[in-house]
Amino acid sequence: MSEITKTEQTKAHLSELISDFAHYLGLESQAGDLLHQWVGLSILLVASLVAWLLALFILRFKVARLVRFSKTHWDDNLQDAGVFRRFALVMPGLALYFGKDILLVPDSRMYAIVSSCAILYIMVVVYSVLQAALSATEQIYKSTRFAKKAPITGFIQVGRLLITLALVFLVISELLGKSPIYLLSGLTAIAAVLLLVFKDTILGFVAGIQIAANRMFNNGDWIEMPRYDVDGEILEIGLTVVKVQNWDKTISTLPSYSLITEAVKNWRGMSESGGRRIKRSIQIDMQSLDFANEDDLKKWQKIAILQPYLESKKLALEEDSKVLTERQLDIINGRKLTNIGTFRAYIQAYLTHHKDVHKGLTCMVRQLKPTDTGLPLEIYCFSRIQDWVRYEGVQADIFDHVISMMPVFNLRAYQRITNAKAFTTADAVLEASHEQPSNSQ
Repeated sequence: MSEITKTEQTKAHLSELISDFAHYLGLESQAGDLLHQWVGLSILLVASLVAWLLALFILRFKVARLVRFSKTHWDDNLQDAGVFRRFALVMPGLALYFGKDILLVPDSRMYAIVSSCAILYIMVVVYSVLQAALSATEQIYKSTRFAKKAPITGFIQVGRLLITLALVFLVISELLGKSPIYLLSGLTAIAAVLLLVFKDTILGFVAGIQIAANRMFNNGDWIEMPRYDVDGEILEIGLTVVKVQNWDKTISTLPSYSLITEAVKNWRGMSESGGRRIKRSIQIDMQSLDFANEDDLKKWQKIAILQPYLESKKLALEEDSKVLTERQLDIINGRKLTNIGTFRAYIQAYLTHHKDVHKGLTCMVRQLKPTDTGLPLEIYCFSRIQDWVRYEGVQADIFDHVISMMPVFNLRAYQRITNAKAFTTADAVLEASHEQPSNSQ
């Protein structure tokens, strides 16, 4: 009661001073009231300016100094996002809102205008502060180790949308002089329209929750989506769109919900496994397949990594031959070494000893179904090198060696016969042109 009494006394005293000043100037009662309103408004504007400068000095300079010398980094993000600077703008609105009761006549039109303007101004400034705080929160979270595992960009955008909708409702309710609940009660009538307008936003929000909860995709994941011709790394998972940088450095923008409604290949498992798959076959000319003879065995015995295989096979073949002899069966029906089988064992041993082949993942050499282009001999293993350029180098080195070793095992790679006559003719023409005598006299 004492505070109310003091406020009333201050208002009465101020009104008396302004009335005396108007009477001194010889103004009538109506003109004196108008002078009262403008003088009060002028004082309010000056007080608001002073409040803003004082708050700016404290928050932008004093607080900024404390932030600069602090050991934590989250306050630096708040400073960079402009949270403190924008918060200082709230003070003029508060000065107008609380000062109007002292300096303005409550029933006047100017009082109502200043009151509405102050409320709208405070709403807009608080909205700006909250938006800056959300930006700072996102930057703070990105600096943590959880950022790649569970991005929050979609949730930040949902927060921005909710704050914007709240501002729109509050501004409309203030302009109409109605309660926000009154506006919300009529929202059901246009719910269908809102569902159409915000369809992508709603679908994206639901998709964002599923992606974050199930850890389906993270920033930095390599994905492939043939339908959208996407093959690259996820840059950002937003509320409504996903940005992917393809390997040709183009940027693809996809709807967020497409990640859960379309077929997507995620290569994250490869990165987490520590290896990158090599799966490629060589077409072997089947006319070069044959049994191994003594000369072949002597030659292959000189290959160190192949000696354990040959020793074990020699023992197995001798045992099999002994059984056939005891049964008086023809030796031709017994087991024999082949060049293709020995070559396959050599490749397996070579991959086992290769320093860049992952030892903890599947590594095998297998035959595929023969075709009219030969017998496919497939190498299936994983490279320890995941970097694209170095990985291609490892894969090329392996096949360079394998193809070069084929003649050692009397094997040929299948290759379609090309017309080499054109090249021979061209070489002959070029050579003949150099041998023609000059026409110089």
